[in-house]
Amino acid sequence: MKALKFFMPTIVVALFIFSACQKENSASQISGRGTLTGKLNEVSASESQGTDHVRWDIISLTASPLTARAGGVAFASAITGSSLSPDWKIKFTGSGTFVAPTSGGGSGAVTGGGTWETFSGGVSSGSGTYTVTKLASWVFANLQLPVLNNLIASPDQVAANGTAVLVIEYSDGSQGTLGVGCHGPGAPNGIEEGVIATKGYVTYWTGEVPGALTVDKNRTLFNIRKKDSK
Repeated sequence: MKALKFFMPTIVVALFIFSACQKENSASQISGRGTLTGKLNEVSASESQGTDHVRWDIISLTASPLTARAGGVAFASAITGSSLSPDWKIKFTGSGTFVAPTSGGGSGAVTGGGTWETFSGGVSSGSGTYTVTKLASWVFANLQLPVLNNLIASPDQVAANGTAVLVIEYSDGSQGTLGVGCHGPGAPNGIEEGVIATKGYVTYWTGEVPGALTVDKNRTLFNIRKKDSK
């Protein structure tokens, strides 16, 4: 999967806005700790029409054959002023689900979470878990070309490219956002593969480039429910 340098401007704007108002906890919050043991929040038949049902994962990707599995890691770095601070990093694992309007808006119908760890000067400065409390934004790009051995998708799902912004709560009490971008096979230009984030006032807005397939990190995957599935 190739990576580009920046998320679409709308994703950066969404991260900034939602990091300022993230103290509101959704009534539909479900704790996940990186698993999918919880079900999707119940949505009535009328509400579910015109929605996307999506699973997101920070994945482990291997080559020969190209195979996606759950359970990967991804990093993002902070910038101090106008200078990149590569030693200020955050690491995530995680997965979850959300139901979102196909128009690309937000939703409280979410599950999931994972683990986090921050680094300062190359030394771990904190760690714990996080829970997704709300979907701030979901923008579907297109369906992926069927070249990936996808061990995550259920029979009624298909891999998709796009971007999502999730509002999250960290186990140390801080609030933040997690931006997830998937630039998989057949994706249009402009999507960064990997994650960006905020934690409190710190903005980890520089996603780490995935690099060669021999380096197993900084990759994500969306699996979206097929429109003809019920």
